[in-house]
Amino acid sequence: MMKHSDEFKREAVRIALTSGLSRERVAKDLGIGKSTLGKWISQYRPADLVSAPQADLARENERLRLENRVLKEERDILKKATQFFASQRP
Repeated sequence: MMKHSDEFKREAVRIALTSGLSRERVAKDLGIGKSTLGKWISQYRPADLVSAPQADLARENERLRLENRVLKEERDILKKATQFFASQRP
């Protein structure tokens, strides 16, 4: 029987709780039994594992907002350039 590290178990639990994949699929992908994964989830399910995805989502949301703002500014510049060059036609 293979002994998995605490880090491996915690990461397996995080994946199972946040990936949106079924526990059966996560267990299969990690090469462990579904019941083993279930035991790890009940053992390693601290609140920080559940709240970590929320922090990740907040960071991703902020990154996307910044990217959106930059893209809008670039679009506005291109619109102005298009208008300028259109007005220069004889």
